[in-house]
Amino acid sequence: MVIKILGAGCSKCKVLEAHVRELVSKHNIAATVEKVTEIRDIMKYGILSTPGLVINEKVKSSGNVPKDEQILNWINEA
Repeated sequence: MVIKILGAGCSKCKVLEAHVRELVSKHNIAATVEKVTEIRDIMKYGILSTPGLVINEKVKSSGNVPKDEQILNWINEA
């Protein structure tokens, strides 16, 4: 599983990245967490605001930091 955090470095991007990394570690999830910071790469996902959360190349959220429970649900669905 590949989880991507889309964002150039705003505070919400950093919070989302920290939450995802913590959840993956805490729940022993076999996933690679990547940070995508290049605007051209972010634009490929069609989001209009950051942070974006992409799980296995599917955009799950953009523009906000989802609750941990929602992130876990998306991970379990993937």
